[in-house]
Amino acid sequence: QQQMEFRNYVLTYLASRGPSVENYVSTYLVQLVAAMTKLGWSASEEHHQIVSEVSKFLHATSGHLVLGLQLLQQLVLEMNLSVNSRSLTQQRKVSASFRDGCLYQILQIALRTLQQLGARAIPASEQEQSEIRICSLQLVLAAFSYDFIGTTLDDASEEMGTIQVPSAWRPTMEDAATTQLFFDIYSSSAAPASARALEALVLLASLRRSLFSSDEERLGFLSRMMRGTLHILQSQHGLTDHDNYHELCRLLARLKANYQLSELVQSECYRDWISLVASFTIDSFTHWQWASNSVYYLLSLWSRLVASMPYLKGELPPSRLESFVPQVIKSF
Repeated sequence: QQQMEFRNYVLTYLASRGPSVENYVSTYLVQLVAAMTKLGWSASEEHHQIVSEVSKFLHATSGHLVLGLQLLQQLVLEMNLSVNSRSLTQQRKVSASFRDGCLYQILQIALRTLQQLGARAIPASEQEQSEIRICSLQLVLAAFSYDFIGTTLDDASEEMGTIQVPSAWRPTMEDAATTQLFFDIYSSSAAPASARALEALVLLASLRRSLFSSDEERLGFLSRMMRGTLHILQSQHGLTDHDNYHELCRLLARLKANYQLSELVQSECYRDWISLVASFTIDSFTHWQWASNSVYYLLSLWSRLVASMPYLKGELPPSRLESFVPQVIKSF
């Protein structure tokens, strides 16, 4: 009870003074609220109401909105963090309880905030809107990066496999507006928000196959991802920024890692897509000094495409790889 009162005192202090105190003070207080919530999660049901408590911040000033988003992000990070003071069983129990009870709600708050920013529905200055956008995107990334099934992966490994989001998330993941939201943010924002939007799309491209209600839904999702990347490649918008360039390379590699060539060729935009991806790759190899960290992902993409060629059978559209692969190899 004493712990709960102290946590509520800190929340009250943040509500009254948070936007006006120094950043390092609010940062420590946000971390304190998240840590105390996690510690008391199993002991008191009151801690489970944290999202409702923090939601009060979201409907006040723009400064409070930023604080609320930071509180939610820190909460997600804290719940996903393994600590030596607890057994693995206790950690997984708390993490799973938070995942089932709060995480989807938090993701929806982040997505809704981004949609409101796009619709100019949040009264704030350009600088404040930029900060809100970054905080919302970081919250989305924290939610998508959650350890959903308790299999912590090496962060340094690109072979992160598929993201095991719960089935309850299906309506949001299948909604065309979700993927379009991040492509719109990319096209309308400067770095670093644009790079974070692409990073969110990389995670979306890694969604598990069984999440989708049907193969048609999954192919529709893939087509939307391909159309979005095609538009970026056509316009070249934002690709002079190194982070954007790098994340686009990661996104292209993830699309092939998580989808079969037979699925890619069925997209109505595949013909234009593969042509522009080949041109983009050749250009990257030509200027490899500038894009040296990104070349690995393009090599991964093309190696997977070539490895899939023998399995492309039946009455499927042609892959056109026979004409592009020699050009890519020659440029490399």
